[in-house]
Amino acid sequence: MKFLLLTLITHTPDPVTGVLESPAQRLRRVVESARLAEELGYDGFAVGERHEDPFISSAPPVVLGHIAAVTSRIALFTGVTTLSLLDPVRAFEDYSTLDNLSGGRLELIIGKGNGAAQAQLFHVTTDDQWDRNREGYELFRQLWDSDSVTWSGRFRPSLTAAKALPRPLQPRLRIWHGSATSRESVDLAARYGDPLFSANVTHPIEPYGELIDHYRERWAAYGHDPADVLIGAGTAGFLVTADSQRALEAYRPIFAARLEAARKHGLPIVFPTLEDYVERSSALIGSPQQVLEKIERYHARFGHEVIHLSADSDGLTPGQHRASLELFQSEVAPALRQRIPGRALGAQRPLAAGDRPLATEGSTR
Repeated sequence: MKFLLLTLITHTPDPVTGVLESPAQRLRRVVESARLAEELGYDGFAVGERHEDPFISSAPPVVLGHIAAVTSRIALFTGVTTLSLLDPVRAFEDYSTLDNLSGGRLELIIGKGNGAAQAQLFHVTTDDQWDRNREGYELFRQLWDSDSVTWSGRFRPSLTAAKALPRPLQPRLRIWHGSATSRESVDLAARYGDPLFSANVTHPIEPYGELIDHYRERWAAYGHDPADVLIGAGTAGFLVTADSQRALEAYRPIFAARLEAARKHGLPIVFPTLEDYVERSSALIGSPQQVLEKIERYHARFGHEVIHLSADSDGLTPGQHRASLELFQSEVAPALRQRIPGRALGAQRPLAAGDRPLATEGSTR
C-alpha cells in the first residue's frame, strides 16, 4: 500500500487556539509539510484545488512547483485538479512544465469541483460542469499523448494540428478520477482505463463502497482486465498515539470545535459524537493496532492500494502531528506495505540520461 499526505490549504483559525496565520505563513507551512512527508518516507504529497473561502489552494501547479524544487523523491499529486474550470491547453502547459521540473514525479487526480464560486468566477454551473470535466479531460489527454492535435468541442476554440509545449517528461501520465458520489466520474475513469480515487471522507463506508463496485462493473463492461483496476481512498481525521485513550483525549476538543462550526453553518451532522466518528467514519484515530485494523477493514471492502492522510495539523500542535506521522510510518505503514502490494507512484517510466530531478540546496535527498 502507498501513502499520500493531502492538503486542501484551508485558511481558517486554528480550531482550538483561534490563531489565524497569514496566507504567506500558511503556504510556507504547506511546503514544509511536503518536505517532512519526504523525510519520513511517505510516497506522495497532494495539493487540492479550490477557488473560494476558506481555501487558498487556487494554484496547485505553483505550490507543487515549489515543492518539487525542495524535494527529490516524493510523488506530486493534485487532489483534485478541477478540469471543469480550466482551459485544457493551459492546464497541459502548467502540468507538463511541472512534470519536467519534478523529474516525472507528477500524477493528477481530476474532478468537476464544487462550490458557488465556480459559477461566480468561471461561469461553470451544475448544468454543464460534468460535460466540461469530460471534455477537458479528453483534450488534456490528447495534448499529453500527441504533439499534433486536431480537435473541436463545445467549451473552447478548436485546434488544428496543434502542438502544446513543453512536451512532457512522462510519455503517459497517470490520471486518477476523484469522486465522492458521482457515477459520471466513475464511468469516465472506467471507460478510459484510469484509476479511481474515492473521497471516502464525509460519510460512512457504504456509499463509497457502492461507487467502487459500480466502477469495477463499468471497468469490466468496457473490456478492461479486472486485474488492472487501481483504487485510492481518502481518510477523514488522523491521529495515531501509543494508546487509544490518549488519541481520543487529544482529538476531543478538535472534534467539538468542528461540530460547533457545522451547527453554526447549518451543515448536516453525520457523526454526532467523537466515538461515533472514530467507529463509523474513515478517520484514523487511535493506537497503531487500531488504525492498522481499520485500514485493513476498509481495504477488504474497497480493494484500494493508495490512501491519503491529512498533511495538516488540524488543531493538533506541530509536535503532536509530527509524532503521529512518525508513529504511522514506523508501526502501521510497514505492515500494510507488506500485506497489500502497491504499484509505483510518480516517475512511471525510466528516465533518460539528463532527465534527473532538480537537485537543490533545500533537497532532503
